[in-house]
Amino acid sequence: MTPTDRPGFGIALRILSGFLMAGMYVCVKAVSDTVPVGEIVFFRSFFAIIPLVVFLWLRNEFPGGLATKRPVDHFLRASFGALALFTSFAAIARLNVAEAILIAQLSPVLMAIGAVVFLSERLTPWRIGGLVLGFAGVIALVWPEFGGGEGERGRLIGVIIGVVSAALSAMALLMVRSLNRTESPGAIALYFVLASMVGALLTLPWGWVMPDIPTLLLLVGAGLFGGIAHIAMTLAFRYAEASRLAPFEYVGLLWPLAADLLIFKLPLSTSFLLAAPLVLAGAAFAAMERGAVRSHAVRSR
Repeated sequence: MTPTDRPGFGIALRILSGFLMAGMYVCVKAVSDTVPVGEIVFFRSFFAIIPLVVFLWLRNEFPGGLATKRPVDHFLRASFGALALFTSFAAIARLNVAEAILIAQLSPVLMAIGAVVFLSERLTPWRIGGLVLGFAGVIALVWPEFGGGEGERGRLIGVIIGVVSAALSAMALLMVRSLNRTESPGAIALYFVLASMVGALLTLPWGWVMPDIPTLLLLVGAGLFGGIAHIAMTLAFRYAEASRLAPFEYVGLLWPLAADLLIFKLPLSTSFLLAAPLVLAGAAFAAMERGAVRSHAVRSR
């Protein structure tokens, strides 16, 4: 076992990342009724810089690791990521935390399909099956809202925004895959945070609010949780292979479920219980492609 081959530690970091990310979404949900989305994005991005810069400094990647020869690619990745952040927070404001995070599970499936369209990768049955299962889950989630009243239509809009956010995240992940070949992961993350801050500042003319102390603490918490979660995720992939970490992606859904039930006192809807297995099965189905390809390669030797 090499110093970086520590699967147990990697899995623990992945679970910690999911827990912290859920904490970020809980903070966002708690303030979404009183604080504009742009202001939430600004605080989340600004305070995420603190742990991120410390992390880069400890790795001797700050500021030297921020140099890049691909500014246009960084701009595209950061733009997609910033838009995904805005739309995900807008979805959180209209949905339960668990529902919003469940829809975000479509992102890996959409990334696999996007790789076919933009990177000329092969369209496999795994990707088709993942897409079909994932969107069947989304339909199951929103079916009760069709033909409903004003409240139901608001929730339907939240689901649509969530799907758009998943698509934007998929585009950002495709750019990350390309940038990772030549760029520092820390630089990719920091430029994304800075772009999100700039985008958030552009919403200032539409009106921000002066937060009280509890609201301010929640906004700061959203940034710190999000920043540390990103670091934990980065380290998890350093200590364990992606295939070992994949099953633990879905453990992260337990935390928002608990938050909805225990913090926000929101019951689980029947549509969510029907949708969750379909969406998670779709994400798992798409993730199984790598294992299937690897097994085929081993048998072919």
